[in-house]
Amino acid sequence: MRYTAARRRAIRRILMTRHITRQSDLVEQLEGEGYQVTQATVSRDLSELGAMKRRSSDGLFGYTLPDVPTPLEGSYETVSKALAQFAKTITSTGSLVVITTPPGAAQVVAGAVDGAGLVGVLGTVAGDDTLLVVVDEQVGGWRVAKELERIGVGR
Repeated sequence: MRYTAARRRAIRRILMTRHITRQSDLVEQLEGEGYQVTQATVSRDLSELGAMKRRSSDGLFGYTLPDVPTPLEGSYETVSKALAQFAKTITSTGSLVVITTPPGAAQVVAGAVDGAGLVGVLGTVAGDDTLLVVVDEQVGGWRVAKELERIGVGR
């Protein structure tokens, strides 16, 4: 599952930095980064990320991610959706987990994490594009990071 979450973060990064017009182009980009995927897998990932094919200002069609973060209530399902849609990286150190997001999305993810009542999570602090999850030291940040990775993959 960690592989899926990492692959989806790579897709998000690629779509934010490159103009991708076909799923086969995205498959090639992912293969260049070490991910062996099929077009069907990329299609499912794009759907999970909420990516859509739209016409850009230059008149060309290409895949884009949702522009505006949607406020989410805190629950397991909404944490899953928030992480799948917005988490770029999830890392841990000691009793902390750091989640990076696109600009403006950290507070959406923080709200979902805070409201979900995840075991070991004491609270969150969110900036614009970075979220700090404070974890009970008896539980450990690595465990919560692993759980967030699992939840973020969804299903």
